[in-house]
Amino acid sequence: MAHVQLADKADRLIPKVALRYSRHRFGRVVEPVAAAAHHSGVLLAMGALETAAERGWRRLEPSLRWLAVQAAAMEIGCSWCTDYGYYEGMQQGTDPIKVREVLHWRTSDVYDERERAVLEYAEAATATPVSIADELMERLHRHFTEPEIVELAAWVAMENFRSRFNAGLGLRSQGFSENCEVPTTVESAWSSERSLD
Repeated sequence: MAHVQLADKADRLIPKVALRYSRHRFGRVVEPVAAAAHHSGVLLAMGALETAAERGWRRLEPSLRWLAVQAAAMEIGCSWCTDYGYYEGMQQGTDPIKVREVLHWRTSDVYDERERAVLEYAEAATATPVSIADELMERLHRHFTEPEIVELAAWVAMENFRSRFNAGLGLRSQGFSENCEVPTTVESAWSSERSLD
């Protein structure tokens, strides 16, 4: 349950615009916008950062960015971000098996060395305190340019902001992942996995 009242309408301009944008983009008001609608300054800052990232952070391949963001959200335990991240991964065309295996990346054989380095970095950079091993940075430098590494760090930091904001306000999954079509072979593998839990 959210720790603040979730707004579905507003009388001030910035929250009105944000709520309208949420309805247009997602077909409903998403909880992070509904919570932030209480504070125009927070809405503006969040919107500016998201817009700048969406338009200007394009050095890292989208699938790698997605892995980093999803791993950070899962490490923090934000159900809203994990749910939306799953949906986003499926919408971007990420391999459904890779979408499902993020939590088990260390033991899964579906990721290549570049992806594993990104996932390990996302976890390490999300930990408190942050502890990035020299060996991990050496691997990242073998696979990525300096601008790509800087962008990777920025995506992980931004997801930490999002996830900690959402989790800190008690925002929960809104069922985005339920709107994903899952190939039959993956679906049956998930059913088997769930029965083991």
